Amino acid sequence: MSETENDGPKPACFDRRMLEALVCPVTHGALIWDSEKQELISKSAKLAFPVRGGVPVMLVSEARELG
Repeated sequence: MSETENDGPKPACFDRRMLEALVCPVTHGALIWDSEKQELISKSAKLAFPVRGGVPVMLVSEARELG
């Protein structure tokens, strides 16, 4: 597969069943899907976890801190 084949459109939504099963790895609280930024947001931990290729990256070291 070439690089251009991987650069397709990002999914506009996230599987709701997966969202309900996932929790913040820090607080074990609920996550909110941000479709614009393709991130799972933990308001309680003030972290945004990226979703890459439809796969959530639930590592604190990969999370973006929210202001």
